[in-house]
Amino acid sequence: MNVLKFGGSSLASPDRIKLVAETVKKHLQNDKTIAVFSAFGGVTNDLLYMAELASQEDTSYKEILAKNEKRHLDAIKELIPVKSQSSVLSRVKAEFNRLETLYEGVYLLNELSNKTKHVVSGFGEILSSLIITEYFKHSGVNADFLDAREIIVSRNLNEKVQVNYDVTYRNVKEALNGKNSELYVVPGFVAKNGQGVPSTLGRGGSDFTAAIFAGALEVDKVWIYTDVNGMYTANPYLVPQAYSLKNISYEEAMELSHFGAKVLYPPTLQPLLNKNIKIHIKNTFKPEEEGTLISRSSPENFRSVTGITHIDSIKMLNIEGSGMVGIPGFSKRFFEVLFQENINVVLITQASSEHSICVAVKDDEAEDAREALNEAFEVEIQYGKIKPVEIEDKVAIIALVGDRMKSHHGLSGKMFSALGNNNINIRAIAQGSSERNISAVIAKKDVQKALNTLHEQFFEVPSKELNLFITGVGNVGSKLLDQLQTQEKYLLEKLRLKVRVLGLSNSRKMHFDENGIDLGNWAKALENGEKADKKKFFDKINELNLRNSVFVDNTASAEISSWYKDYLANSISVVTCNKIACADDFVNYQQLQNLSREFGASFLYETNVGAGLPIIDTLKNLIASGDRIHKIQAVLSGSLNFVFNNYKAEEPFYKTVEMAMKEGYTEPDPKIDLSGVDVARKILILARESGYNLELEDIENESFLSEESLKTENNEDFFAVLEKDEDKFKEVYKQAEENNAQLKYVAQLENGEAKVGLQEVDPKHPFYDLSGSDNIVLFFTDRYSQQPLIVKGAGAGADVTASGIFADVIRIGKK
Repeated sequence: MNVLKFGGSSLASPDRIKLVAETVKKHLQNDKTIAVFSAFGGVTNDLLYMAELASQEDTSYKEILAKNEKRHLDAIKELIPVKSQSSVLSRVKAEFNRLETLYEGVYLLNELSNKTKHVVSGFGEILSSLIITEYFKHSGVNADFLDAREIIVSRNLNEKVQVNYDVTYRNVKEALNGKNSELYVVPGFVAKNGQGVPSTLGRGGSDFTAAIFAGALEVDKVWIYTDVNGMYTANPYLVPQAYSLKNISYEEAMELSHFGAKVLYPPTLQPLLNKNIKIHIKNTFKPEEEGTLISRSSPENFRSVTGITHIDSIKMLNIEGSGMVGIPGFSKRFFEVLFQENINVVLITQASSEHSICVAVKDDEAEDAREALNEAFEVEIQYGKIKPVEIEDKVAIIALVGDRMKSHHGLSGKMFSALGNNNINIRAIAQGSSERNISAVIAKKDVQKALNTLHEQFFEVPSKELNLFITGVGNVGSKLLDQLQTQEKYLLEKLRLKVRVLGLSNSRKMHFDENGIDLGNWAKALENGEKADKKKFFDKINELNLRNSVFVDNTASAEISSWYKDYLANSISVVTCNKIACADDFVNYQQLQNLSREFGASFLYETNVGAGLPIIDTLKNLIASGDRIHKIQAVLSGSLNFVFNNYKAEEPFYKTVEMAMKEGYTEPDPKIDLSGVDVARKILILARESGYNLELEDIENESFLSEESLKTENNEDFFAVLEKDEDKFKEVYKQAEENNAQLKYVAQLENGEAKVGLQEVDPKHPFYDLSGSDNIVLFFTDRYSQQPLIVKGAGAGADVTASGIFADVIRIGKK
């Protein structure tokens, strides 16, 4: 005998019912079959909703009832030939008349009892099974309808089901005795109690119905057909990378279903476990898929963790106080109260100091539990020995499940480390002695991030997903996007990094795509985006709450840099070429460093000095390894080096500056470069990284520009003054030429003092032959006291700056 079960999503339309019938017929080729059916998709919810409306004297329930009646009658008309419809139409209309009478009673009494809920909620399965039975009959199948209400005897108290297996098994065998049909259609979910009153097996109970029949008949396997390809490593709707499991054990399935895996109703395993009856979960719409086989053991599952699941409909109860410490029987009283109130405890944790007990219960039972506990411990609360019970809501439980967890060391550490690195706070922890489950209570808002984080940690090919949110898509930003697109395959194959850009912004527009922005079409997507708003950009990133989130700033905006502290405080890493934050007041610079450490978010700004050159990284490594910095000499402005390498006093100085602007070597406001402020900021950052507490005003700036040019307010006026000051520039150049020297704008840090300014460099100096827009830094340290450590290379330009930002992103990926 085959035992099959089909869920409501498999029966949502006549076309789907026809597809289900083909699957049933394939099973009939091998043996007689019992097929258990749920209600048509969504009907049970409607039945209960109508009861609630009726109890509130809301007559709109009649409209919903009429729509459901029409839906079932339309299904009959499409599935069954006209000449054969009359009997089933009459039967279905009679059932709807009964329903209408029940709702009228609820409406008139203005009362909805649990008994009435169970009665009305079971009509969906009865209706679907009656229609499907007739459809099979007129498809040439010898089918018979078995009413589960006359067979399964159970007691249902607040969704806690107790089946009388002795009576039920006897009823199953008697119902089939003497019958010779090839197919028996059974409505799932419904039952009766010991007094013969209709009852149910709890939401999702159609699985349980199939298991009860399988247990009674001691078949080899139960087939559960649903709308997914079995049980998954995690909820595929929340974790896109989740995949179906081929084999799992009964115990693993029980843990996963208990903790929210909705593919299988938890009590389903009860009648199957001791009789070693397998469960095969299959996809109705993709029957060729292998699905998941649940059996005594899972030999093919080689992973230490089998699945990750969660429960989000819970609340925490906390009771604490010094009056609990060392008092025998306190825990007994606590849990006895919950038992008497028929409240199930999902998770328990108690401090070893015995100062507190924390339990998780279903959210709709939390208030009743609190009232009962406060009443039971009224005297202790009155005398201040314990505090009144507190409820903590907006929480969820996540759990790692696996038979092989107990043989692998360090799983808890990996789990909590992964969560901690993504700023997911753990409120409570529980682990059974079987070590098959590790559970943690977290904030409900963090569930999706936690599931994806743990799935990445335990199930995916060692890889890491980075989610980028980029502001500034001009010269540098556009080059960065090009590089990310070009290197996408390399990053995934060689570095195991999956880098996605989910948000973009410029000064006018911003655009988000939770599935990842197409980097081949980002400009058009951004142009069609919404109006840019810095707070909304931050709020959206925070709302998405994705693991490994990185904010990338490619601007020179002081306003945007002021948001870094908010990003870091929310565990969102920051990568920036914007020097303003690190050159701000020292207290603000220090705050960013502290926030980065406190919240585990990277704050990387390698491109603040030397574009793509590893200057800051080299300096940090020197200091971390115990070396001491004595002096730093550097040419840190690629734009100024380009200008003085190209100015020969033949063309006007301002023309050379214009050329540098056109080549992308200067800031949009070239005065920032030529005034020396940009170089001052860079040496200030190196000074701070070297351990000195300096402010920008502490940097001595020997500007070669006139006061008049520095006071201009736009580029047009600035260039006009540069043109007027041409004789001065020629004089400076001729003087250096006469001294056989090159002009270089040099930054220097020595003995805690820093300065920047234009200098003549003789042919023996390492700076003399510095060409183009190159930068160079000389580190004089304990280890490099005679010959400095030199870092040299291209120090300006959109490509190299973008590559430096890219490198910082990679550093986060490798963290």
